[in-house]
Amino acid sequence: MIQNKQDHENLARNFAGKLLLRQEIPLSEPHFSQAISQNLFRPTPPFSKKAFNLQCNRCGNNAKHLLAEYPCSVCGTSHLYCRKCITMGRVSACNKLYEWTGPAPNWEHYVAPCSWEGTLTEGQQQAADRIATAVKNREREFLTWAVCGAGKTEMLFPAITAALQQGKRVCLATPRADVVRELKPRIQKAFEKVPVQALYGGSQDKEGSSQLLLATTHQLLRFKQAFDVMIIDEIDAFPFHADPSLSYAAQRAIHPGSTLIYLTATPRKQHIRQMRNKRLPHIFVPKRFHGHPLPVPTLKQVSHLKRHLRNKQLPPAFYKWLQARKQPKRQILVFVPTIALAEQFLTPVVNLLLDQHLITSTQQASAVHAADADREEKVQFFRDQSLFLLLTTTILERGVTFPSVDVVILDAGHSVFDQAAIVQIAGRAGRSPDDPEGEVVLFHDGKTNAMVEAVDSIKQMNKRGGFV
Repeated sequence: MIQNKQDHENLARNFAGKLLLRQEIPLSEPHFSQAISQNLFRPTPPFSKKAFNLQCNRCGNNAKHLLAEYPCSVCGTSHLYCRKCITMGRVSACNKLYEWTGPAPNWEHYVAPCSWEGTLTEGQQQAADRIATAVKNREREFLTWAVCGAGKTEMLFPAITAALQQGKRVCLATPRADVVRELKPRIQKAFEKVPVQALYGGSQDKEGSSQLLLATTHQLLRFKQAFDVMIIDEIDAFPFHADPSLSYAAQRAIHPGSTLIYLTATPRKQHIRQMRNKRLPHIFVPKRFHGHPLPVPTLKQVSHLKRHLRNKQLPPAFYKWLQARKQPKRQILVFVPTIALAEQFLTPVVNLLLDQHLITSTQQASAVHAADADREEKVQFFRDQSLFLLLTTTILERGVTFPSVDVVILDAGHSVFDQAAIVQIAGRAGRSPDDPEGEVVLFHDGKTNAMVEAVDSIKQMNKRGGFV
C-alpha cells in the first residue's frame, strides 16, 4: 500500500509528467484506487474542444477523418477514438488517460555528473558554451546548426552537466530508434554516475523514470510537463518534420519556462527563415571535429538505370566504380530507395564482391531496412567491420557513425532522396580523423533539384568552414 514519503517519491519518479492509459500503469487495482483517492492521479478526458473541432488530448490531432467510433463492450455504446495515435492504445470515454497530480519528484543535484574526458575543438566549445548558457538562462528555444560529423553529441555535454547540477530533468529525443540505440552507450559512458534510460519501440527500458532520458519523439506522446530541458536531435528528420503531433508532443513534454534545444545538420526552410529573421536564437558550426571538409558527392549518370533495377541488375557503372575505388579496403554503404530493392540486390551484390575477391564469404555482406527484426545486430556487425558491405534504405541516413566507408546511392533521383537526405547520407563518409575522405557516389538517370541543391549545400558549408 501507499503509506509513507518514500512510497510517494517512488511513485512520483515513475509517473510524474506522464500521460498514460490505465493498462500502462503497473499498479494493482487496490493500489491504483488508493492513489486516485489520495489525488495522486486524475483522469483526463480523451478529447477537448479546439475551435469547431474535437482535439485528441494525447496527440493533438483534430482532423475529422482521423476520428472514428467503435462499439464499446464495456458500456454497450459507441465511443469516439483517435486513429492518429491508435498504435499506442485506444483512448476513449471508457479508456481514459491518467496524469500524475501528486508531489513532484526530488531529482538529484549532481556535483560532477560528466565523466567524459575528451576535449572540444574551438568551434565545438563555442557552441557548447552557448547551448549551456541557453539552459542556464532558461531560454525558450535555441537551435544548433552543425555540419554532419561536427560532433553535436559532445557539444551537449556541458549543457546536460549544468542541468543535472541544478537538479533538472533532461530528455534527449530523436525521430529514429536507430539513433537512440546509437546514443545510449555514448551518453551512458559520458555520464557514468547518472542512470540513463532509452525509450523506443521494443526497447528493454520500459519505465521512462530516469533523470536523464533518451527517447524517440513518438514516445513523447506519453509525457506532459515532465522535463526541464528537452533536446530534439535531427529536427529535420522524418517523421518529426512532417508530423505535427510530434512537435505538439515535444512542446507539451516540457515544463513551462523550460528550454527546448534543437539540433540539425540540415535545417528545413522554416527554421532558416526563423534564423534569418532573428526569431530563433542559434549557433552555426561549419567544420567537422577533425578539421577536414565534407565529402562532396560525385554524380554518375547511368543509361537505362530503371531497367537495370527492374531486372535486378547492378548498373555497369557500379562495376567500374568498384574496380577504380581509391581505397579498396574501405567498407561500402549502399543506399537504395525501397525495402524491395534492399532485399533483391543482396544476392547480385554478394556475387559481384565474391567475383572481385573483395569478400571471401556470403556472410560478409547484408541488407537492412526498417522491417528487419535483425537490423540492430547487422548494423553492429558493420560497425565492428564483420561486414564489408551493407545495403540499406534511408533508415541509416543519419545518426550512425562508421569509421571508414565509401557511400553509394543507387537511383539517387528517387523522390525519397530529397536534399536533406542526400546531405545526411554524404555525411556518413569521412567521419574519422584516420580516414576523413570517403567517397560519395550518386548513380542516377537524370539530375534532380535535390541532387544539385545537396551538392551546392555541401560546397557552401565547406566554404563557410574555410575550405576552398
